[in-house]
Amino acid sequence: MLWHDPSEVEFYLVDFKKGVEFKPYASGKLPHVRAVAIESDREFGLSVLQRLDTELRRRGDLFRDRGLQSLAQFRQRFPDEPMPRSILIIDEFQEFFVEDDRIAQDASLLLDRLVRQGRAFGIHILLASQTLSGAYTLSRSTVGQMAVRIAMKCSETDSYLILSEDNGAARLLTRPGEAIYNDANGLVEGNNPFQVAWLGDDARDEVLRRVEHMAEERSVTFDEPVFFEGNAPAELDRNRALRRGLAEHQRPIAPIAWLGEPVSIKDPTGATMRRRGGANLLIVGQRTETAAAMLAASVISLAAQHDAEGDRAASFHIVDATPEDDPLAGRLAASLEPLPHEVHAVSWRDAPQAVEQCYTEMLAREDANRTDGPAIYLVLHGLHWLRSLRRKDDDFSFSMDADAKGPAPDQQLKQLLIDGPRLGVFVLAWCDTTTSLVRALDRASIAEFGNRVLMQMSANDSSMLIESTSAGRLGLHRAIFYDEERGAEEKFRPFGMPTPALVRHLLEVNA
Repeated sequence: MLWHDPSEVEFYLVDFKKGVEFKPYASGKLPHVRAVAIESDREFGLSVLQRLDTELRRRGDLFRDRGLQSLAQFRQRFPDEPMPRSILIIDEFQEFFVEDDRIAQDASLLLDRLVRQGRAFGIHILLASQTLSGAYTLSRSTVGQMAVRIAMKCSETDSYLILSEDNGAARLLTRPGEAIYNDANGLVEGNNPFQVAWLGDDARDEVLRRVEHMAEERSVTFDEPVFFEGNAPAELDRNRALRRGLAEHQRPIAPIAWLGEPVSIKDPTGATMRRRGGANLLIVGQRTETAAAMLAASVISLAAQHDAEGDRAASFHIVDATPEDDPLAGRLAASLEPLPHEVHAVSWRDAPQAVEQCYTEMLAREDANRTDGPAIYLVLHGLHWLRSLRRKDDDFSFSMDADAKGPAPDQQLKQLLIDGPRLGVFVLAWCDTTTSLVRALDRASIAEFGNRVLMQMSANDSSMLIESTSAGRLGLHRAIFYDEERGAEEKFRPFGMPTPALVRHLLEVNA
């Protein structure tokens, strides 16, 4: 990065282990860095390989059309056209192969193609691992295509795997940092013992500051890198799609409730709130703070895509049923306070009134046959706590004057779920378990949630909600988004709870 312009070299950094070695490169101010992943998921690592494979194919077609054979020829013939060398560095790459599944198979094929064909087009791979032993690993044919091998102290078996079948020299190494450099495909005659250079944290940070300063001095423009930190919630202020929309005042026809960052290189995960049946959002899982954070992020992102007044406006009815003795009580409403939109935050006691208000507006629009009114979002945080909205198991509670009073709150909520989205009235709800969900809503009402988010739960509960056991394999800071309309599911990292200061910062251009 010190010696080359960003148009000459770019980096993709992926770390599968619980380390932070690559975190200093995720400042967003280093123009050479395209992606940084810390404690990465295998799916994210695979998406990086897929991006480079797409670039490999693009360069291959470009070179063929122009009659070129190498990157050197391209730069000589077209010096003004940027074509950087792409360098992918993967630490603990063996994580790709911990299971014999589709991810391992796809990673093996992509790595093999990138290693065999990439060098001619300026795409280079650097793989690091503590061991190459294991039931599943990179194929020997792929390793055979990697001319440069570096082996530190290891077992005799690993020495044969890293270098070559008759080269066990790495087992004789003793000092920390002592290694063998071999650029002859591991042949014994290519061994060059050396001592690894050590770069301390302070020295590294100073170098990175120099690179950032050089980029500022030269006014280098570049896209913000993709940053994946698997051991922490996603950050709403890193939502590129949201910030791009705010900066450029772009308003999609159907607003999107952004939920988190996907475990792949693509736009953030979100639920599209189209004015059609089933466009409601359901979150199920027992992590209260994560659920509140996703609802807050959804409201903030929806508000950013609506005006505060006029036909493109939106209003929000927030029912927070969090128990008053819970540390999270009031945080959802507090995070939304800076919004310039019409926001009505109420406690669990006033849930029936909030539902009735939305229901009455829905009926008025239906009578007027109006489907283009300002959007209304009813947010129910803690459906399992809202006993007043819980479905009735029988009709014996109906009195003679039930028609005069109108339908009960549970029936109003059901009608909102069925008819609301078509008329611009949407429901966003969180419930802790599938058992509580079935107790609160009947099957027909649950079916009206076409957008579903599942946190960690049993395989059986996962199958009941999305006909897949994916949520049974989730860990901390992970969730599954299911879009019924597309029949697609997506693994993602939910956004953390936004602070009021962050909300003001994100929305000041929209105020």
